[in-house]
Amino acid sequence: MDEAPLSRFHSRAVFTSGMGFFTDAYDLFIIGTVSTIIAKEWHLSTSQVGLINSTTLIAAFVGAFVFGRLADVLGRKKIYGLEAAIMVVGALASAFSPSLVWLIAFRFVLGIGVGGDYPVSAVIMSEYANRKDRGKLVGLVFSMQALGTVAGYAVGLTLLSTGMNQDFAWRIMLALGAVPAAAVLYSRRKMPESPRYLARVEGKVAEANEAITTFSDGVVDARGDSDRAARISFGQFLSNRRWLLTLIGTAGSWFLFDYAYYGNSVSAPLIVKSVLGHGATIEQALAFNLIIFTVAAVPGYFLAAQFMDRIGHKRLQLIGFPLMGLAFLLIGVIPGVTAAIVPFIILFGISYFFAEFGPNTTTFVLSAEVFPTSVRSTGHGISAGVAKVGAFIGVFVFPIIKAHFGVAGALRISAGFALLGFLLTFLIPEPSGKSLDDVSDEERVILEAQRIVTSPTVVPQPGA
Repeated sequence: MDEAPLSRFHSRAVFTSGMGFFTDAYDLFIIGTVSTIIAKEWHLSTSQVGLINSTTLIAAFVGAFVFGRLADVLGRKKIYGLEAAIMVVGALASAFSPSLVWLIAFRFVLGIGVGGDYPVSAVIMSEYANRKDRGKLVGLVFSMQALGTVAGYAVGLTLLSTGMNQDFAWRIMLALGAVPAAAVLYSRRKMPESPRYLARVEGKVAEANEAITTFSDGVVDARGDSDRAARISFGQFLSNRRWLLTLIGTAGSWFLFDYAYYGNSVSAPLIVKSVLGHGATIEQALAFNLIIFTVAAVPGYFLAAQFMDRIGHKRLQLIGFPLMGLAFLLIGVIPGVTAAIVPFIILFGISYFFAEFGPNTTTFVLSAEVFPTSVRSTGHGISAGVAKVGAFIGVFVFPIIKAHFGVAGALRISAGFALLGFLLTFLIPEPSGKSLDDVSDEERVILEAQRIVTSPTVVPQPGA
C-alpha cells in the first residue's frame, strides 16, 4: 500500500469520500444565510440565531466520536454510508421544520451525520493512499468542502435574487443539502474494506493482499504474509504518553482553528453586511462573500492538497496558522479597516487563503495519519469532535462578541486563538512522506501487544 501507484480506484475513492465533505460544507455554511432570513420571519433574538447556527456543530462532536470509535471496532466498511444516510434525513427534515424547536432538533440529527463523516472518510482515504501521495489524496477529499461552500453561497444568492417567498426559499436551501449525500450512498456501501485494517487489526492478510492488487489495478501483486495483528484498547490508547500528547496536539490545534474559522465563516454574511453599511441587503452580502471565498479560499484548498506532500503536512500548518492570525490581527488593530470595504476585503481574503492553505486542511489530514490503525479512526474522531466543540463555541458567541466589541474586537480574539493553535502544532509528528506504520510506531506496538521479546536481531526496523 505504501508504494502502490495511483490508480482509478483512488480517483473514485476521492470522489466518493469527497462528496460527503461537499455536503458537510453546504449544510454547515448555508445555515448562516438561512438564519438571517429566519431571524426576521420568526422574530428571533441574537442568542436564538446563534443556537440555530451552532446546533449542527455540537451534534458533530457526538457523531465524530461515536462513528470514529465504531469504525475502529467494527471496521470502516461496515458503517461507511450510514453517516451519509443520516445527513440526508437531517437535511430533508430541517427543510420542513414548523418552528424553532423542530429546526434545532433536525439540525442536531444532521450534525450527527456530519460529524460521523469526518473520521470515516478521512481514515479510509488515508489508509487507501500510498505514502508519497497521501497528503494530496486526503487533502483532495477535504477540498470538496470548498465547492460545497461556494454552492451554499451561490444557491442562497440565486434563490433570494428570484424574489420568491423567503419562507419557501430557506426551506429549499436546506432541502438541497440532501442531494449530494444521497448521490453517494450506494457507492459508499460498495467501497471495499481498508487493507491496512484487514491486516493490522483483523489479521486477514490474504484478503488484504487481494485488495491491494485490486486497488492498484493489478500493478502491485501483493504477497505480504505477516500475521501480526493487534487491537489497541481505548484505555491503552489514552494511557500511552506519546499518543496522548499527539492527541492533545491534533485535537487542541483543530479546536482553536475551528473556533476562529467557523465563528467568522458562518457569520460571514453578518460580518460583510456590517462592513457594507446599514443599507446593505443580504443579497449584496452573499455576493461579496461568494467573491471573497471563490478568489481567496478555493485556491487555498487545492494548492494545499497539491503541495503539502512537498512542504510537509505539519510544516504547512505551522505556516498557515500565524499568517491567518496576522490577517485577523490587522483587521482588529488598524483603525477604520472594518469601515473601509477594499482594505477589509483584502485582509479578510488573506485570512481565508491561509486558513485553507494551512490549518483547515492540515488538521483534517494530520489526524488521519498519526495514530495506529486500530485506533486511527478513534483518534481522528476525538480530534474532529473536540474541534466541532470549538466551532460550536465560535459560532454561538461570535454574534454576541460582535454586538459588544464589533467586528474588530471579535477578530482580535480569533488572532489569539490562531497563535495558540500554532504552538500546539509542535506536539504533532511530521508524517509527510512516511509510512503510516512508521509515523505511529505501529510495528513496535504490535510486537509488544503480542509479547514478542524485542532485541536488535528480531525487531523489524521502520521501513524493513
